[in-house]
Amino acid sequence: MMSSKGTVVLAYSGGLDTSCILVWLKEQGYDVITYLVGLQCPMSMNLCLKTLSQLTIKLPSRMPLFVWRAGNDQIRFELTCYALYPEVKIIAPWRIPEFYNRFRGRKDLMEYAEKHGIPVPVTPKAPWSMDANLMHISYESGILENPKSHAPSDLYLMTKNPEDAPNTPDELEIEFKKGMCVCVPTYNTFFFFLSFSPLSGKHGIGRIDIVENRFIGMKSRGIYETPGGTILYHAHLDIETFTMDREVRRIKQGLGIKFSELLYNGFWYSPECEFVRHCIDKSQENVEGKVQLSVFKGHVYILGRESPSSLYNEELVSMDVQGDYDPCDASGFIRINAVRLREHHRLQGEAQLKQ
Repeated sequence: MMSSKGTVVLAYSGGLDTSCILVWLKEQGYDVITYLVGLQCPMSMNLCLKTLSQLTIKLPSRMPLFVWRAGNDQIRFELTCYALYPEVKIIAPWRIPEFYNRFRGRKDLMEYAEKHGIPVPVTPKAPWSMDANLMHISYESGILENPKSHAPSDLYLMTKNPEDAPNTPDELEIEFKKGMCVCVPTYNTFFFFLSFSPLSGKHGIGRIDIVENRFIGMKSRGIYETPGGTILYHAHLDIETFTMDREVRRIKQGLGIKFSELLYNGFWYSPECEFVRHCIDKSQENVEGKVQLSVFKGHVYILGRESPSSLYNEELVSMDVQGDYDPCDASGFIRINAVRLREHHRLQGEAQLKQ
C-alpha cells in the first residue's frame, strides 16, 4: 500500500472539479477531509451530500494542507487563508503539471468521473460549471465560452423565462433600517432570500449575461440568476436616493464600486476593505423606510416609498406651492455656473481665429 503523504482539507463544492480532485488526491496518497460549507442552498447541499455519500473518505487527525480550485476562487481562497492562517500550506491541483497535463479540460474530468463512478451534475450536453448558493447561481463553460452563443432555454434553475411568467404582477413592500432589510422575521438575510427568491424567480427576475474581467487579466463570460438579490438591490437603491444627501451618495457610489472590486478580487481582509466597509456603514445610518414595488415578466417596478428620514420636501419641489424657495435665486446660480462655460468657448473661439 502507498504510504500517506499527509492529510489535506479539500474545499469541496460537489461539482465536477472538486469531486474528481477528491479521488485524484486519494490516488496520490493523501488522506482527504472534505470541507463542506452550508450556504443555505438546498440544491447545492443535496448535490454535495449525495456525492459524498458515494465516495469513501478517511478522516485521520493529522495537520492538514488545504486544497483549492482554479479561476478567481484560487485568489479569493488563498488571500483569505494567508491573512487568517499565514502558515498554511496550499495544494492547487490546477497549478500542478501532473494534474493539468492529465486533465486538459472538463471532458477529461467527465471521463475520469465515469470511470471511477463519481456522481457529478454535468453531462457532455450540459457541461456547465455552476456555483450555487441561496442568493444566486452562476453558469460557465461549454458553449457559453463562445460569447456569441445564446444560453439554452433549459439552463436556468432559479428563474422562469420572463415570456412564460405570470400575466399578473405581484406587489410587495420592503422595509429598511440603517440600510438593512428588516421586512422578514429576525431581520435575517437568510429569511429574505428564502421568502423573496422564489417569488422573484417565478416572474423571471434577475437574469444577466455578462463578460467580466477576472483579476488575473483575462475576460470571461458568465450567466447569473439572482432573483431575490435583484429586487433587494432596486429597493435599496430607491430608499437610499430618498434619504441620503446627494454628495454623500456620490461618494458612497464610488466606495461601492471599490468595495465590489476588493470583494471580487479577494481582499476582504485587507486594511483598505475594512476602511471602505466602515465608510459604507456610516453612510447607511439614516437609510430607513419602506419601498413598494411590483415584479412582472423579468422587470422590477418601483411604485412608491416612504421614510421618517426622507430628504424629500414636497412643498419645496411643488409646482403648485412656492414653499421656502425663491425662484429668483436661480438666476445668480445659473450665471455663476455659466462663467466657466463662457470662458471655455471664448478661448475656443480665439484659437479658431488664429488658425
